[in-house]
Amino acid sequence: MVGPTEMRWNTRTPDGVGTLHFDRVATGRVVAETFGPGSEWLLDQAPRLLGAEDDLAGFEPPEGPLADRWRRSPFLLGRTDRLWDTLIGGVFGQKVQVRNALRARRLLARRFGDPAPGPMGGWILPPPDRVAEMGYADFHPLGVERVRAETLRRVAIEMPWLQRLEAQPPTVVQRRLQRIRGIGPWTAAMVTAAALGDADAVPVGDFHIPNTIAWHLAGEPRGDDARMLELLEPWAGHRWRVIRLAKSSGGAPKRGPRLDLRGDGLHKEWDSKRHG
Repeated sequence: MVGPTEMRWNTRTPDGVGTLHFDRVATGRVVAETFGPGSEWLLDQAPRLLGAEDDLAGFEPPEGPLADRWRRSPFLLGRTDRLWDTLIGGVFGQKVQVRNALRARRLLARRFGDPAPGPMGGWILPPPDRVAEMGYADFHPLGVERVRAETLRRVAIEMPWLQRLEAQPPTVVQRRLQRIRGIGPWTAAMVTAAALGDADAVPVGDFHIPNTIAWHLAGEPRGDDARMLELLEPWAGHRWRVIRLAKSSGGAPKRGPRLDLRGDGLHKEWDSKRHG
């Protein structure tokens, strides 16, 4: 995002690098503008990115405040159809705060990627073959420790085969991803949610989401993965939609130690994803 009514996406398409810029004008219409050799692919992808292929059939929001919020602010789930971009975000998001994952992603694009086409600038993430050749010394300045670095390198090596999965159902993609060492159910679900618009993705292993679901669906301040899955069962097929709706409505009451960002080595290192 670059503003309240604008969005920019720099990515590597099957036709080459490209930039897609969305602007919502006063009439409510969305105007799309593209740059670079990937322009045609991006224009074709734009409706899917905005949720044109999302299917709301059979979805009824949970009764109470969540249903009220849905009536005020319904949404569609978009899809990028770019597994590589999403896998980088998923791997970098393992066991760290979101801000640190986003910083690592930005640095990776700036230091090892390519300039984005068009007048707005920016950078595009490096292709898989470039990342596969990187060593740990390249990842360390990004704030990425060896475990995540090696996981991403394994993903990069597998990408020629993984790219063939982009037309497969999310369950097939998740099973295949979890055959890669370092990729677990949390990462696999986050990838299919973003890349494939998976309305039923459930990121098992998240620190916050079970509490959020337990709070909004049962009034319980704490919940584990088993309780989350139990509460979400009535919305099978739309569980990620319910998770998104609950997260947008606020988290459960907080409790427990906070993650210390001072870097003094005294903090608890569990205030995010437990495994990926």
